[in-house]
Amino acid sequence: MSIDRSSCSLPRSREVEAASVAATAAGRGRGVPVWVLPVLWTVALGSWGLSRQGSVWRDEAATWQVARRSSAEICHMLQNVDVVHGSYYLLMHMLFECFGAGTTTLRLPSVLAMAVAAGCVAVIGRRLAGAWAGLAGGLAFGMLPAVQFYLQEGRPYALVAAGAGISTLLLVAVLQGRAPGPRRAVLRWVGYGVTVVLMGLLNWLSLMILAAHLATLLWCGARREVWLRWAAVSVTAFVCVLPLIVFSRGQAAQVSWIPPLTWHMMIGPAVLLAIGGIGALLDRPRSRRLSVAAVGLPLLAVPQLGLLTASLVQPLFLDRYVLYSLLGLALLIGAGVGAAVQAVGHRNAVAAKWVLPVVVAVAMAGLLPQSLAKRSVASRVDDVLAIASDVQRTKQAGNAVLFLPSTRRDAKSVSPEAFAGLREIALLESPVESGTLKGVEASPERIRAAMLRQKRILLLADTPAVARPVKGERDRMKTAVLRTHFRAVSDVEVRGRRLTVYERIERTGGAQGVPAKSRLPR
Repeated sequence: MSIDRSSCSLPRSREVEAASVAATAAGRGRGVPVWVLPVLWTVALGSWGLSRQGSVWRDEAATWQVARRSSAEICHMLQNVDVVHGSYYLLMHMLFECFGAGTTTLRLPSVLAMAVAAGCVAVIGRRLAGAWAGLAGGLAFGMLPAVQFYLQEGRPYALVAAGAGISTLLLVAVLQGRAPGPRRAVLRWVGYGVTVVLMGLLNWLSLMILAAHLATLLWCGARREVWLRWAAVSVTAFVCVLPLIVFSRGQAAQVSWIPPLTWHMMIGPAVLLAIGGIGALLDRPRSRRLSVAAVGLPLLAVPQLGLLTASLVQPLFLDRYVLYSLLGLALLIGAGVGAAVQAVGHRNAVAAKWVLPVVVAVAMAGLLPQSLAKRSVASRVDDVLAIASDVQRTKQAGNAVLFLPSTRRDAKSVSPEAFAGLREIALLESPVESGTLKGVEASPERIRAAMLRQKRILLLADTPAVARPVKGERDRMKTAVLRTHFRAVSDVEVRGRRLTVYERIERTGGAQGVPAKSRLPR
């Protein structure tokens, strides 16, 4: 261990230096930092098919409808629901105000955030294992299937990944201990703390990155001074986010739909950890050394294992909650490619330069089917926008509209113009007035009475492939009345959403049409 300037001992093998020196020198000679190519690469991947055929699915619809509310209306809503995403909603509100509502405004922040994360991976990899490892890790990050999915998602998970990249890079800079001067050292710690706080405000489960960084400090044997500063900053960051954690626990019912942990849910994390372990072996870590393995393996493993453990108490395991852990996987993949460059470079220096391009080309070819699939409408459960045109075409003056379940009202919240003229017979308070995402509906008795006064009702629901069993007294009432007193005269299914038109059965005549019973979800 170094005794004067280093926070962790930093011996580097001559082989790694030899393998990376040519690439580093070449990059410096051209004046192009190692992070530039991964950033541009990730932006290109994110821009490819960004609109997803003009579709917006239900999770993104929540962002869309909330971002179009005023700041006061958003704050009102956060008192009742989705407080964990409050910071993100306010950010998207500002962007919608500045650039207008659209799929580009909705998703471009995620593209740029993932590009920042990829750049951080590249810089960390270069610092710890050389230019080839950094470049490979940065490029690999953008190609990971889960990253490609959330790269084009109007939700906060990509922004959390960017925060994870920045905070980890700042920690590595501190641990490398290159005598930055008191002012710069303070700025690094302040930047680290602020970044962790912002991550926590976007998703407080991201605070598990502190446990990952703790493992890194233990691995490399950080000095007492670093330990004290890290502990002070981490505790401060946690205290700043604690009010959000406490308040959000009162809204825990929002995640009650997440299924309990099962063995098959552990397959994905197990595969990721196995790949990460291979990358760590290729990095050939030494004891008490700041290396790619010392940073990447905890970053990959600790959040995954932490969320699995938490899910034993309350079901919480969704891969998007720990998406940022894939930065660790990308770092380890970069170390593996760097080791391959090193091995080839011993035999042929010219051939070594082609290792990374070949690996990227093969990976892109192998992942092409997945890449295309994740940019298709079918990659999401549904499309909130697609059914709007059918509603516009089908509705008639004086028609009523029902949503089953009430969360399908998101289609109206996102495309209110398509529902203009339709009467909401079940709604007591609108989503904006009630400070919710789906509004407040009247009692089952009032809904039944209102339905029986209608001659024609448009029902918006899920398609059978994605529909869940009908729950709740209100929804059961809607179903029962439609089966008994109405007949289905048209039925359209579009991208996970279903529009069925019901007409009142005239008891005096022989009613014709599609039996209502066969058209309703059970």
